[in-house]
Amino acid sequence: MASHAPDRFLRLNTVLDRTGLSRATLYRKIQAGTFPRQVKLAERCCGWRESAVEEWLRNPMFYEVND
Repeated sequence: MASHAPDRFLRLNTVLDRTGLSRATLYRKIQAGTFPRQVKLAERCCGWRESAVEEWLRNPMFYEVND
């Protein structure tokens, strides 16, 4: 019986460290639809799903957000 670990949420600094992107470039890519959107976790808190960031890291050149 295979069980999957729950998806973690990564905060901004962790995403920037893992991707090597600057903050401005990250938000520009989100606007362009070439990086996963953040998820609102609380009133003033957001994060990115670790699985989405990992998917982007596997193929950053051809990643597109599918709405």
